[in-house]
Amino acid sequence: MTMHSATLAINETIRARRAAGEKVLHLGFGEAGLPVPDDIAAVLSSAAGRNAYGPVVGEEAARAAAAGWFTRRGVATGPEQVLFGPGSKALLFALLAALPGDVVLPCPAWVSYAAQAALVGKRVVDVPVPAAAGGVPDPALLEDALAAARADGARPGVLILTVPDNPTGTVAHEADVRAVCAIAERHGLVVISDEIYAEVLHPSPAADGVAKVPHPSPATDGAAEALTADHLASHDATEVLPANLTSHDATEVLPANLASHDATEVLPANLTSDSAAEVPQSPSAAGGAVAPRRAPSPVHHLPERTIVTSGLSKSMALGGWRIGFARVPAGAWGARLMRDLTGVASEIWSSLAAPMQAAAAHILADPPEVRAYIDAARRLHGTVARAVHAEFTAAGAHCRAPEAGFYLYPDFEPLRPVLAGRSVTTGAELAGALLAEHGVGVLAGAAFGDAPEGLRARVATSLLYGDTADERWAALRSPDPLSLPWIEASLTHLREALTALTAPTRDH
Repeated sequence: MTMHSATLAINETIRARRAAGEKVLHLGFGEAGLPVPDDIAAVLSSAAGRNAYGPVVGEEAARAAAAGWFTRRGVATGPEQVLFGPGSKALLFALLAALPGDVVLPCPAWVSYAAQAALVGKRVVDVPVPAAAGGVPDPALLEDALAAARADGARPGVLILTVPDNPTGTVAHEADVRAVCAIAERHGLVVISDEIYAEVLHPSPAADGVAKVPHPSPATDGAAEALTADHLASHDATEVLPANLTSHDATEVLPANLASHDATEVLPANLTSDSAAEVPQSPSAAGGAVAPRRAPSPVHHLPERTIVTSGLSKSMALGGWRIGFARVPAGAWGARLMRDLTGVASEIWSSLAAPMQAAAAHILADPPEVRAYIDAARRLHGTVARAVHAEFTAAGAHCRAPEAGFYLYPDFEPLRPVLAGRSVTTGAELAGALLAEHGVGVLAGAAFGDAPEGLRARVATSLLYGDTADERWAALRSPDPLSLPWIEASLTHLREALTALTAPTRDH
């Protein structure tokens, strides 16, 4: 029997505790934690009357918009290659149901991959991630892991990558993505590239400006008016990539309608032409404007065998709207896969709700207010994630620096002797002590396939932005979100909790 998803379960547990009056710092759930822009809400509202069933694969306008979205990001795509579904999670399940073979996962990996594999009767082959970043198996270990799995009776057929990664909040290096794809090709594996966080890579912490987000309009009862390119005109921040970013970090090209952003990013000396290939010139990028860097994608290394999944839950904070889309390869194999996916989708969700497709078509056209909103969100995610990372490392935990999204994956192994004095010897006990004794909710690493005895946990930082729409808009537009009272109080709560948890006991 499949258990309740660990991420959803902890979210419901913490919400219930808070509703009962407990003070709990919610670091357990990966919800983007931002409000819905007025223009997006208006598009959805205007489509509310569209209550008929639509095509299983998605309506023509939405598929064309998604095809253009991929193409502007350097992945030439036709509408016939796109399938919409109620969130990327449903599309991932459909893919695992349609594709043959067992599933190869990086370890740790998002909780639902292994659970979905079990639901469709597939075995899971776990391969540890490289030390530098998560989201891909360590190429040095993958070949042997495949051989061992086959010797044990498994039939590896599907490799799932997460770039950028959940749970580590990091971005796999270009060289590792390329090496893993080469191994996948040799072994006949299909690659599913989960790129739900690809739009929320953090900008450089060296940036000295912020996106200008207007105050809420009284006429909209506290909901902020839509962002426009004009609101970003004063940003003018020259971004310098930090020294710890390696050759997988590359710049992108902005649409011409965001040229006023003027955020020229200076590339580090170790940026190679190979990583620059990840940022092809977009047809909409007239005038040479420069945009945020992009994560490396397997679709550039194994295009004929890579399926890309994405959605609007993370970049636009629309998790509750459940809008996901997938891109299958061009050619005969991709066409057969689309046929099979359509069959699965037709028996599970019929079609994505028509009003949601209208919202998707609008957002995926990349209007300037959407790009400005995402740019502001990237900055907020990065600022808060770095602050939380600093608290964990100051307490003595090892933790990779965050590069995208809103996750951290601290390892308390250096503090094992101290924690053992508090009867904390596993990841579950670590998470339990933080919640029960210190009012901090995190998710134990075992939920992500990690060893139960590992003193690791996933930390999600995005619910620190505020409890109300007004607070979240304030965080999004603030030049210094860490100084906002509610965010500052949350960081203080975390600091005090970690200090108490890691203080030596009398016996140590």
